[in-house]
Amino acid sequence: MDPAPVATSTMITAATERRWWVDRPWLWLAAASLLFLIADGRNTVAAAAWLAPVCLLRFLCLRPSWGGFAAAYAVRLITLPIAERGMIPVPGIFYYIFIAVISCVALLPYAVDRALVPRLRPVIGTLVFPATMVTVQFLLGFGMHGSWDSLAYTQSGDLPLLQLLSVTGLAGLTFLIAWLAPVANLVLERGLDCRASRVASISFVSVCLMVVLGGGLRLACFPTASRTVLVASFSPANSGPPINSRLRDRVVRGIATGSEVAEFNSAAQAGQNYLLQRTAVEAQAGAKIIFWSEGAATVLQQDEPALLRRGQALAAQYHVYLGMTLSSWTPGQARPLQNKLVLIDPSGKTVWQYLKAHPTPGPESALSVPSDGKLRFLDSHYGRIGAAICYDMDFPRLIVHAGTHLTGILLSPASDWRGIDPRHTEMASFRAIEEGFNLVRQANAGLSAAYDYQGHRLAAVDAYTSPNAALIAEVPTQGTLTLYSILGDWFAYLCIAALLALATLAWRRPGRR
Repeated sequence: MDPAPVATSTMITAATERRWWVDRPWLWLAAASLLFLIADGRNTVAAAAWLAPVCLLRFLCLRPSWGGFAAAYAVRLITLPIAERGMIPVPGIFYYIFIAVISCVALLPYAVDRALVPRLRPVIGTLVFPATMVTVQFLLGFGMHGSWDSLAYTQSGDLPLLQLLSVTGLAGLTFLIAWLAPVANLVLERGLDCRASRVASISFVSVCLMVVLGGGLRLACFPTASRTVLVASFSPANSGPPINSRLRDRVVRGIATGSEVAEFNSAAQAGQNYLLQRTAVEAQAGAKIIFWSEGAATVLQQDEPALLRRGQALAAQYHVYLGMTLSSWTPGQARPLQNKLVLIDPSGKTVWQYLKAHPTPGPESALSVPSDGKLRFLDSHYGRIGAAICYDMDFPRLIVHAGTHLTGILLSPASDWRGIDPRHTEMASFRAIEEGFNLVRQANAGLSAAYDYQGHRLAAVDAYTSPNAALIAEVPTQGTLTLYSILGDWFAYLCIAALLALATLAWRRPGRR
C-alpha cells in the first residue's frame, strides 16, 4: 500500500480533531455574548475586554455575510444595556435609540476588517481592525459624550500598562487591546506553522512586553518626589432640608409663592452654613487647599456676593486656598444656571471663577450659561493649581491645557450616581497620567479620590459606604511633562493615516476568497 495517501489521511484527521472548535461560528458567538457582558460596563473584567473582540471577530470571519452581521448586531443590542445598566442617563424612547445607534457603531471596525483584510497580506491585515477601532473611538470623542466609549478605560488599575497613556493617550491602549483580535484570528486560521502567523504573534507579544516593561520602569525609576500639601474636599451634608427640583424651578421661573421662596432660601442657607463650617473644621485640622464637590452651594445670583464674602473671610482667617463650587441661579433668564468653581487665595482675594466647559447633556446643558471653554490656573504657594468640573474630565482635548501649563494639582469637583461609581472617577485618573498632573476629585455621590501623575491612588472615600466623610490627601505639588502633553493625539492621527493607506492598498489589490 502506498504510504502517501495513508499519511495524508492521518494528517487530515489530526487537523480535523485539532480544529473542531476553531471553525464553529456559533460557539464563538456564544462566547462573545458572555464576554461582552463583563467586557465593559458595571462589572468590567479587564481580560474580557481583550477576549470579547477575539470571539466576535472570529465569528464574523466564519460568517461574513449579512446574516452574520445581523447576529452580531443582535448580540450587541442585548448585551450592551445589561452590561451598562444604570450608566446611561437617557430617558424614554431615546434610550433605545441610543443603544441601537451605539451598537451599530460598535460593529464598524469589524465591517471594515472584513472588507479590507481579504485584499491585504496577512500580517499587514492585522493592523486594519485596531486602526479602525482607534479611528472610530477617536472621532466619537468629538461628540457630546466625549471619551466615554473608549476601550482603554477597561484597563483601569493596571498601572504598568496605563503608563502608555503618557505617550499615546487613550489611542495607544485601545490599539493594543484591539490588535489581539486579528492576530489571534490569523493564528486560529493558519496555525503557528504559518510564517505570517508567527510574525504577527511575535510582533504583538513583543510590543506588549515593551509597553509593560517600559511602564514598570517608569513607575520604579521615576516616582513622584516633590513636596506635598494637605488637600481636603467634601460634599454637602445628606441631612438637612432638601431643595427639590420642583421648588427650585418655581423660584427660578419667578412663579413661586412667598412661602416657597422662604422655604428655598432657608434650605439654601442651611446648606451654605454647613459647607462654610466644615471648611473651618478642615482648615483647623491643617488642610491648606480645600474645595467642595460640584454645585455644592445652591444660591441665587443676587445672594452670591454675600456668600463669596463669607468664603473670602474664611480663607483669609485660616490662610488657605478655598474652592467654592456654586450652582448660581439667575431667575428669569433663558439659561439661568452658572455651574462654577470660585477660587479664593489665602489673602481672601477671588483669583478666578471657572464655568463648567462641558455641561452634562440634557437638562444641565440646556440650562447652563455657556463657558469660554478655557481652564483656569494659579501659581500658588503649593505649585500651579488648576480646575475642571466633573464631565469636563471626559474630554482629553480640553484637559490637555493642564498638561501644557505644567499643572501641579488639578481640582475636580464632581457629581456622580451609583451606576457610574467608581468608573467615572477612574476615568478621570487617566487624564492625570496623560497630562502629568496630580488629581483630586470630589464627587457628590460615588468615589472621591486623589491620584498622583502616575495613577497611584493616594486616598479615596466612597459616599455610598462612608457618607459625609471628607477626602483628606497629601498630594504632590509638582507634576511632570509627558510626551502626550507635548504632541497630543499624534498616535490617533497616525492610526487614521494608516487606515487610509491600508484602504488604498486594498482597493488596488484584487480580492481573494
